[in-house]
Amino acid sequence: MNCLLLCAGLISATVQAAEPAPEDSQSLAPEWAENGTLNLYFENDLFAETDQNYTNGIRASYVTGDLTSFLNDPELPEWIRRYNTLINPLLNWHNPNINPQETHRNLVVTFGQQIFTPSDIDRTTVDPDDRPYAGWLYLGLGYNQNNDRWMDSTQLNIGVIGPAALGQEAQDFIHDLRGFEKFKGWDNQLDNEPGFQFVYETKYRQDDYRLIDDLNYDVIYHSGFSLGNVATYLNAGAELRIGWNLPNDFGTSTLRPGGDNSAPGRYKLGTTTSVHTFFSADARLVARDIFLDGNTFSSSHSVDKEYLVGDLAAGIAVLSGRWKIAYAQIFRTKEFKGQPSSHSYGSLSITYNF
Repeated sequence: MNCLLLCAGLISATVQAAEPAPEDSQSLAPEWAENGTLNLYFENDLFAETDQNYTNGIRASYVTGDLTSFLNDPELPEWIRRYNTLINPLLNWHNPNINPQETHRNLVVTFGQQIFTPSDIDRTTVDPDDRPYAGWLYLGLGYNQNNDRWMDSTQLNIGVIGPAALGQEAQDFIHDLRGFEKFKGWDNQLDNEPGFQFVYETKYRQDDYRLIDDLNYDVIYHSGFSLGNVATYLNAGAELRIGWNLPNDFGTSTLRPGGDNSAPGRYKLGTTTSVHTFFSADARLVARDIFLDGNTFSSSHSVDKEYLVGDLAAGIAVLSGRWKIAYAQIFRTKEFKGQPSSHSYGSLSITYNF
């Protein structure tokens, strides 16, 4: 409930910030709300003309402007400051490349849902050779700490897996809108279970280099881990960007946890337009994936997962003024034994800097 109240407060603050204040008055919104970033993500495998495996994902996140204090910013709600004190031991990663005196800190509030289905839309019983039906609905709270070259992201996601995640309702709604046949096996989805996931990821952006004229390229490296009953893994990868007026942000993320790359106020381009293509790769060494391993505390359908999974992505991003729009096509290797083929889906993201 507190997270929902914070989301409502942030949305209210961002609306105030988006409206120009009279020249003879000051904005009532706090500075961290005025300089924040709103990110909207939509992923679906219908972009690849399939409807199976990881089939749909949505996420809305708000990244605040720079906070003056990591723990005790007086402009933050009191319950957030208490949360800071409790979780700080987990977040206190001392990256030697980030000087505390030169660090920008941003609070990240996230709401999201992901849906997973097997491939047989008409089967009403469990298919022992295919993945379980599952939905994941969650709220996330995290921090980005960054300078010109490095960014550390920490995020705590808390939510629910199972019927309470409303995966069937969300998928049926989309299928009704588009006139598609509905999946008939949702009665076999994973049971209700609280979901917990703590994610850490660090990113490094190298200097950009000129190819020809105003055409530049750069590389952004990342590595991290996830802990929890939802997912436990190690991951690492990189993103190559090629284009005009490359922004000094930390790349274009899919819905990978810890992937909210926004560093508000640090790449507003005014009237300048930036266009670039990007190619990224992420490899994960997976110890636990509830969407394949099944419920943690009860017996449920499961499959034998692959322990090494990789994603390759190619896309294009356009930045103009306060807006950034990006689209990527993601190709994922097989996630479980007996999976007939790899999987592909599309990812669309829209970002607005206040």
